Amino acid sequence: MNKLFLALALALPCLLSCKQKSEHTDFGYIVQVFTGGWNNQNYDTSAIIDRLDALSDEIPIKRVIIGWNLNPEPYRQIGEFLHGKGIEMFIWLPVFSEIGGLADCSPAVDLWGNAPASYALQEGEDFTFFCPSSKGNIDIFISIYEKYFSDCGFDGVFIDKIRSQSFVAGVSGILSCGCATCTAKFAELGVNLDDVKAAWETKGDDFFSVSSFDPAEGFTFSDILLDSFLKAKADIISESVGQICDYFHAKGMLVGMDLYAPLMAQFVGQDYVRLSEKADFIKPMLYRKTEAPAGIGFEYELLKKSIPAAEGYPEITTGIDFLNEQIGYVSKASCEKYPGIEINYREDIARTDPEYIRESIGAVKAAGFSGAVLSWDVMLAPDTHIECLE
Repeated sequence: MNKLFLALALALPCLLSCKQKSEHTDFGYIVQVFTGGWNNQNYDTSAIIDRLDALSDEIPIKRVIIGWNLNPEPYRQIGEFLHGKGIEMFIWLPVFSEIGGLADCSPAVDLWGNAPASYALQEGEDFTFFCPSSKGNIDIFISIYEKYFSDCGFDGVFIDKIRSQSFVAGVSGILSCGCATCTAKFAELGVNLDDVKAAWETKGDDFFSVSSFDPAEGFTFSDILLDSFLKAKADIISESVGQICDYFHAKGMLVGMDLYAPLMAQFVGQDYVRLSEKADFIKPMLYRKTEAPAGIGFEYELLKKSIPAAEGYPEITTGIDFLNEQIGYVSKASCEKYPGIEINYREDIARTDPEYIRESIGAVKAAGFSGAVLSWDVMLAPDTHIECLE
């Protein structure tokens, strides 16, 4: 009997270790590769395959998000390689931005009829936004997929730019779209855009003042009209995005979504709960080191500069406590959650390091999420950034 107890005592630490390990076996990575804009191919196909092959030997890769250069042949070759390893391939496509480079789209305009300013980040990514309620724009997006990507062997589509412009364009970017189609849709939702415009012109920055901020719930706006406007904008965007999801789901494809960090999502028309009802997975862009659109600190600083007299906005420090608060908000989503963490390094806009990546991935694991997206271009990730994931 004593021998039996001794054997159990010796085995117990091993059993516990195995149990802890098994709890994390499903955690895996989605890898992003930016192949370039519509017309400029960034990498040779062989270079991408070699990189993904090496990565798959080091870390568990579930899916690869790749796009959005128009040349279909690389995707066919890369897809064959990935499927041979049991890895899914998703085409990465912008929805309400960039599509104007391929067709004549209905532009997004602010409440005064002007196009919000763009932001040129790199070739093929200029953040010029188009109307989210236009059926013609949705049809153009779908036609781009069908013409260039439908026979490449993709398992799903990863939709980006499913929002309005941000404070990159100042208040003009937030108070959009005000075209005739959107004006009618806002009216159906009980929001008169003339009233919104008059309130901003009368109250100025104070129109955007907030009465409270809860990391798990977001901002509570002092002016109920602004609150109604932003919720209606999210409804309009959710409806259009839902139509796109329905289209791809009917084709037997999965749908992933690129979402702003919760701190800024309310302003650009992204409702985590509604969007996640249509998604197979979401990728909240928890970019704490990015000094460009979607970078949390970058966007919040633009908010403060755009509405300096607005009250109630707290000072934000994007440390680990803040990250955990944002992860708590993400937990409200009903689909799989793969937060996006910058794995690439760019001296100009993304000065990441291994410690930042370890900290971020550790927080995502602790939250019990399905995994993380190594964003936004693994081809630019230093080896040290990959090694720290092992």
